[in-house]
Parts: sequence; C-alpha cells; structure tokens
Amino acid sequence: MANTSDRSKRTDVNTLGEFGLIDHLTSGFELRQPSSIKGVGDDGAVIDNGNMMTVVSTDMLVEGIHFDLMYSPLKHLGYKSIVVNLSDIYAMNAIPKQVTVSIALSNRFSVEALEELYDGIKRACDYYKVDLIGGDTTSSPKGLYISVTAIGQVEKDRVVYRNTAKAGDLICITGNVGAAYLGLQLLEREKQLYLSNPDIKPDLEEQDFLVGRQLKPEARKDMIDVFKKSGLQPTSMIDVSDGVASEIFHLCKQSKVGAFIEESGVPIHPDAQMMALKFQLDPITCALNGGEDYELIFTIDPKDLDKVKYLPDIYIMGEIVPASDGIKLHTKGGNIHDLSAQGWKHF
Repeated sequence: MANTSDRSKRTDVNTLGEFGLIDHLTSGFELRQPSSIKGVGDDGAVIDNGNMMTVVSTDMLVEGIHFDLMYSPLKHLGYKSIVVNLSDIYAMNAIPKQVTVSIALSNRFSVEALEELYDGIKRACDYYKVDLIGGDTTSSPKGLYISVTAIGQVEKDRVVYRNTAKAGDLICITGNVGAAYLGLQLLEREKQLYLSNPDIKPDLEEQDFLVGRQLKPEARKDMIDVFKKSGLQPTSMIDVSDGVASEIFHLCKQSKVGAFIEESGVPIHPDAQMMALKFQLDPITCALNGGEDYELIFTIDPKDLDKVKYLPDIYIMGEIVPASDGIKLHTKGGNIHDLSAQGWKHF
C-alpha cells in the first residue's frame, strides 16, 4: 500500500509539456507484436501488413484550446480536422486511405450545426480521396471535441521516420511558414474588437491567404507524389504542426543529432512578412514558432541534392550536424545562436 506522502504528491502536467508527458506516460510500454514496427514517438504508428506498411495517426481538437467557434465556421473546422490528421500520414511518406471521426458535443449544438461540420469533413474526404469508415458520437457537458484517426499505407521501402536523419543531411522545407499564425493573430484581434463593441464590423483586411491558412489549411499530398516521381527518398520527415523550431527539436531528439538552420532558408510568404511587421512582430520568429502550417520538413542525403534543386516549392533550410554541435540558427545579420522552440504548448 502506498504511504500518505506518495498519495499526496501532485505533479502539474505543465512541468512536462505535451511530449514530455507522452514520454513519461508511455515509457514503460513495449511493442510485443511482431507487426508493430513503430509505436509512440513519430507522426504515426507503423504496422507491418505483409507487402505494405499501415500508418495510423490520431489527433483530438478541443473547443477553446484548438479552435474558437466565434471565428471558425463549422464547415471549415470539419475540413481542418481531417487535414491535420492526413498531414501526419503524409509526414511518414504514406498515402491516407481511411479516417474515423468521433465527436463529443454539448446540447447547444443542433443537427443543422453538425450537418455543417460533416459537410466540411466530407469535402476533405472527397478532395483527399479517403473513406470515412466509422467513429463514435457522445454527449459532452461543455463544448465540442473532435477526435480523428487517419489510416494510410506505404511500401515497406518508402516509409520515412523522424529518427533516421544523420549528420551531413540537408534540411528541406516545403511551401512557406508563419502565415497560419498571423492569420490567427488577425482573427483574434477582430474577436477582441467585436467583444468590446459588437457594432464594429470585422475587418480582415482582405487577407484571404493568411486567414485561409488558419481556418482551412491543406496537407502536402502533392509532395508525396513529387518524391515518388523524382525517385527521392527523404532520410527523415516531420510535418509542421507545432512550429518549425519545435519540429526541428523533435527530429533532432529522435535522430540524436544537431541542426544548423539558415534564417535566409526559411520561406516566408510576403503577406505574412507584411502582417508580422504590422503587428510589430519579428517575421522570422513567427515563421519559426507559429505552427499550424502543415508543411513538411524533411532531410535528404547530400547526393540527392540534384533531385531536389529543381523541384517546385521546396527550400533548403539548413544541415544536420553532430549532436555535440547543438541546434543553431544562423541569422541574416551573420550571428549564430541557439535556436529556441517556443512552439505551441498544449498544456
């Protein structure tokens, strides 16, 4: 029997953070089944199914934590809930095939409201060609909870993990980053103005790109096709959900390496650059720590540089270095300092 002092000990989950908490709770779990190739610690779990690998990923979206219905239309929210899960499957170099959707909702949601949510879910399933194959619906004392599980497949020799980067590899990134964060700042600003004066008409300054990146993101399905057609096999990969810097830290921790990031190699959309300055924020800080961009960060063997050089929408951001060299940012001003990962904190 535990003594009184053991029972009274209480550790706040904030002291561990999301990934520290996951590590703490799952450290004693072993993979016993021969078919369980990868468990906790990557974008998705990997199961050996003979000629193919099955990749599984689950995410939960909680009202008030991950979304605000004051400015998130339910149709957009349904679409986004699918996309954020599919992004994890693409980050394993796999193709999503099925999803399950479970929701818990309070009695303030009508059937018509849920029809809007599921219309968005259907649009995402149609666009990404995945099947909705099940889920669960239950009541909640407050708010809306959405849990999506995505299932994908990939050939055994094409699955890509976080823990396989090696010193000398080049670090690449797709698209652009920081825009979703700045779209969120814009929406939050207008929300606060509305709360202080409901007669004020919201002004999103025609920033369709920034707001769209926040409310209706897309996963980089196209890049998985590009990799296959060009014969490129990334040495590691992760998607940008919590922020570029945070993802670099995850990748380096899993691969037991360091990284050297060039500020000039971090792609920022001109609209994001201008909006950051308008909010008196540093654009590179927004790009490195914003999150929810759902771009892909991947590493390649230097001998594959020619395969990447001419591919569209891919930028070389830095290099993997030995762990002893740390994780550094080389600024445009010529300074080198430790990269900090502010990122999205779930607790």
